[in-house]
Amino acid sequence: MNIKHLKLNSDKSILVTGGAGFIGSNLCESILENGNKVRCLDNLSTGKKTNIEKLLAHPNFEFVEGDITTLETCMQACTGIDFVLHQAALGSVPRSINNPMKTNEVNISGFLNMLWAVKETGVKRMVYAASSSTYGDSKSLPKVEDVIGKPLSPYAVTKYVNELYADVFAKTFGIETIGLRYFNVFGRKQDPNGAYAAVIPKFVLTLMKHESPTINGDGNYSRDFTYIDNVIEMNIRSIVSEDKNAVNQIYNVACGDRTTIQDLFDHLVENLGEYDPAIKNIEPKYGKVRDGDVPHSLASIDKAKSLLGYDPQFDFKIGLKEAVDWYWSNLKQN
Repeated sequence: MNIKHLKLNSDKSILVTGGAGFIGSNLCESILENGNKVRCLDNLSTGKKTNIEKLLAHPNFEFVEGDITTLETCMQACTGIDFVLHQAALGSVPRSINNPMKTNEVNISGFLNMLWAVKETGVKRMVYAASSSTYGDSKSLPKVEDVIGKPLSPYAVTKYVNELYADVFAKTFGIETIGLRYFNVFGRKQDPNGAYAAVIPKFVLTLMKHESPTINGDGNYSRDFTYIDNVIEMNIRSIVSEDKNAVNQIYNVACGDRTTIQDLFDHLVENLGEYDPAIKNIEPKYGKVRDGDVPHSLASIDKAKSLLGYDPQFDFKIGLKEAVDWYWSNLKQN
């Protein structure tokens, strides 16, 4: 995605934590294309070196293998940096239920390390990945930033604590932060493998193998699926904004529309069927609803539009077509 129209000065140095991951690596690419210097910090536990392989030889790109749970590493990574895009985390609700201690260590202790490093090294602003899981058991739709419920998983707890810590550090130490509540991000480079793979790449890979994906529940749960380029736009807008009213805020990052899991399956079958007609005959299987799953997710993006000028260029159907094209080109050998 070309971000030059957002007026990101090319003389700025930007740290992307979790920069070898799905979202992080896409951010690294876009920022490099703008002419900025990028430092990528990743411990490669969930991120992959292959995601940044093409960037390693770039003169403005620096890869640091390290862990945010080590304060010294965070301090070194933030030294000489203007802005931090903090994407590093242990994602997945099921993973957090299986291992809440590790999720807490990375997502809370690691986040606190980053906040402290930002304060100590004089970074101008930290933009961090928050989560729509923070809305928890709130039944109101669409989701508005100031109205949340009780968290439904350890992962959701950690992401809410991030917001609380960021607010306290802003008020106590005067640092600038912006939290972005991502809503079911999807797109190129999202890993389809593993027990905690996201639904879209997991379904795509399963269908490409001529197998039936399992829908958790009856397919009527819905999500505000958000294409990766919309996420990149919001991260960059969060960096370049000079409006003081826009800083130290939380924003939804979404399309403002929702799609049921059944409809998602149907769209995937239609798109993949253009490449392989046999896929059009595949039917899904239905399983149990997962523990900690939120039934429905739909974001209000009015605040992001008003304060940051957010204007998502990719709706669900356009983004899904882009994602399917990428997966077909990159996974068909499987």
